Amino acid sequence: MQRRQLLLTASAVSATIAMPRFAIAQDFPSKPIRYIVPVAAGGGNDMIARVVAERWGRALGQPFVIDNQSGGGGVVACQNTARAAADGYTLMQGYVATHGTTPATRRVSYNAIKDFTPIGMIGATPNVLAINADVPAKTVAEFVDYVKRNPGKVSYGSAGAGSLTHMTMELFKQETGVVMVHVPYRGIAPAINDVLGGQTQAMFPGLAAALPHLRSGRMRALAVTGSKRSAQLKDVPTMDEVGFKGFDAMQWYGSVGPAGMPADVVRRLNETQVAVLKAPDLAEKLASEAVEPWPMTPDQFGKYIGSEIARWTALAKARNIQLDE
Repeated sequence: MQRRQLLLTASAVSATIAMPRFAIAQDFPSKPIRYIVPVAAGGGNDMIARVVAERWGRALGQPFVIDNQSGGGGVVACQNTARAAADGYTLMQGYVATHGTTPATRRVSYNAIKDFTPIGMIGATPNVLAINADVPAKTVAEFVDYVKRNPGKVSYGSAGAGSLTHMTMELFKQETGVVMVHVPYRGIAPAINDVLGGQTQAMFPGLAAALPHLRSGRMRALAVTGSKRSAQLKDVPTMDEVGFKGFDAMQWYGSVGPAGMPADVVRRLNETQVAVLKAPDLAEKLASEAVEPWPMTPDQFGKYIGSEIARWTALAKARNIQLDE
């Protein structure tokens, strides 16, 4: 009799403990979700966040409130996200800088893996090896030959030290053995302007920023990163096609939350996000930023983040790139 009473009591306690988590999963979300975007309003990253969040909110039945936090190159946004309650009501749009190149090249006050719960990948856009139209090269091989025949005379621009545009060209230099002078700028626009003007000869901009100038003929595309050709540049080969296996550096965007989020909440967020990403009209909207939807499970996205940090950390060490926080 006593044993039966103990079993009944234990069952009741277990049910009581389980109820709150079950209730969270069933009722989530019951209020608006804050979506931290680690850049200022305006620009491609912010546009992607607003387009996705508006549809994602409709799928969940609660609106997403965009919170732009641009301080410290994404560090402030990461800190605030990591410190938030892990209940699913504070999420962040992580991207290749916050969860890739920045932790690889700087000492930051957050752990890009341990301090976050991966929700899912949103999408990615390739970078393009672009050169000034006056550089006498039509292929990657010809460009490599040109740089080797002009040691120290060829320079490349980037959107800033430690940015994806910087790291991708350093990867190219490592793969080819060429010597080029790095000229960092404060943003992608001035870097492109100096390629157009001939002050620098090459760079690896994101495709969306480069397209208008490639189409005007003022810059020439030699190859794109990624595993397949871009729909916007169908005649331009991938780096892989021209002999650089695994050269798939991408400008990617995804969603994360604080560490320790309930699995059921993560699953609901991911399933609704994936449904949104599969809608044809979303692909049309993201095409303006040359972003292709790239849905993943939370586990797949977590592994992708880990591989990105490992890749860029290894390159930063090999190229002796360590920047102040």
